[in-house]
Amino acid sequence: MSLIFMTLHVVAAVFIAGPLAILPMVGLRAVREGNTVQAASLAKSTSLLSWLSLIIVVLGFGALGMSDPEDNFSFSDTWVWLSIVLYAVAFVLTMFVVVPALRIAGEAPVAVAVAVAAADGTVVAAKPAGYSRIAIGSGISTLLLVVITVLMVAKP
Repeated sequence: MSLIFMTLHVVAAVFIAGPLAILPMVGLRAVREGNTVQAASLAKSTSLLSWLSLIIVVLGFGALGMSDPEDNFSFSDTWVWLSIVLYAVAFVLTMFVVVPALRIAGEAPVAVAVAVAAADGTVVAAKPAGYSRIAIGSGISTLLLVVITVLMVAKP
């Protein structure tokens, strides 16, 4: 039974967490291009995948609970509780930083640009509003998902 939960846990992680890490990056391109329809669609998809990622956690709990007693895995193992904490941070970042920024970009009829001025006062570049929130939030979330994957494999 443990093999079934472990397999489902890994498959769910691949097919849910993988796209969850990639979709906000695609959203950055949509925001840069001013494609509000795609940004709104990606906000919905990212939100849905974030909620679906809870399936990964539940299956992980099942795999841990059904693990071989000889392995002696428990919630007090550093790699287990640290993975849970990192997942919670990634979930919160995605749901409360990335998704709202994508929604705002999807609702704006015209992307509002924020000018970045150089030291001499000239405009260097213009970034769409919310772009930095999406980039930073999704980058940190993706990095946390990578760390979780390393913890799951290494089990330090």
